[in-house]
Amino acid sequence: MNRAWASNIYRLGIKELWSLLRDPIMLVLIAYSFSFQVYVAATAMPEGLSKVPIAVVDEDGSPLSTRIIMALHPPQFMPPKQVTLPEVDAGLDAGLYTFSLNIPPNFQRDVLAGRAPAIQLNVDATRMSQAFTGSGYIQQIVMGEVNEFVQRYRGGATPPVDIAIRMRFNQALTQAWFGSLMEIINNVTMLSIVLAGAALIREREHGTIEHLLVMPVTPAEIMLGKIWSMGLVVLLATAFSLHFMVQGVLRVLIEGSVTLFLAVATLHLFVTTSMGIFMATLARSMPQFGLLMMLVLLPMQMLSGGATPRESMPVLAQNLMELAPTTHFVAAAQAILYRGAGLDVIWPHILALAIIGAVFFLAALAHFRKSISQMA
Repeated sequence: MNRAWASNIYRLGIKELWSLLRDPIMLVLIAYSFSFQVYVAATAMPEGLSKVPIAVVDEDGSPLSTRIIMALHPPQFMPPKQVTLPEVDAGLDAGLYTFSLNIPPNFQRDVLAGRAPAIQLNVDATRMSQAFTGSGYIQQIVMGEVNEFVQRYRGGATPPVDIAIRMRFNQALTQAWFGSLMEIINNVTMLSIVLAGAALIREREHGTIEHLLVMPVTPAEIMLGKIWSMGLVVLLATAFSLHFMVQGVLRVLIEGSVTLFLAVATLHLFVTTSMGIFMATLARSMPQFGLLMMLVLLPMQMLSGGATPRESMPVLAQNLMELAPTTHFVAAAQAILYRGAGLDVIWPHILALAIIGAVFFLAALAHFRKSISQMA
């Protein structure tokens, strides 16, 4: 009996794999998500300012204003373009400049007289990351040049305390290390839900679910066949992306055991594929399934701790997200891949994933049986 049960699950899973091979859209989505999308997530956001266009209105024409303009140099900024005051608004509206600096008349004379003149900095805040970083950077440049001009020498006061900063796990603070791995973690959740749910809805739309009902297979066998096959596809894509994209193309240093991460990902895939089947039993078509998935997936990923630290969220949100599998998967994956943690650290998350997975599997199985009985 056990042998026949295992054989049924194996053959049903092979059937799902053949169905997936005949679905080019899904194959393209998997390939894109674990290759190009990982690369884009790692490299799209700049590490800092790089060749930012800036315009300068120099109404003073003094040595001090010239020093400020010369300090705005590549690679942080493009060579400053000197414009007239009426050209500033038009350039910002057209997106030609991210910043425009207006140095007023008699600026140097007022500085030397101690009058604290004001310099106007206009910022195109639609370029959010550059606007936030660049505003502070320009302020430091202007204040540094003014102080050195007034003191008539370059140098700074020796601080009373010397802080020795040492970075652990990401010594160069390379953003690609975080972006690439988090994109893989998020894709594991998204693709597993999509593939498992689409597999069941495809059965219903093509009418093959009726064929399964007349075969000597149980609802549990049908579910397990979809779970292991779709989970295997996502797991192989994850291993490929970690090896070739993250470690190969992006040169990201992984601290911990990839094998342990894949083992935790396998448990997480059991949870998310069960979730996908459960949502597919609620939806009647792929559009309904897509809407339902967005309502569930987006909050889970945004509040899981992958986008922002969970400690910065309201306590109620933290407590509610303890019931979500993404919270424990993100915490365990970050501990393994970033900090080299072992089982002694991540076992509470593994236990939580096992419990949540059992609950979702039983709920999906019960609802799947109910939907099959209604069709019969």
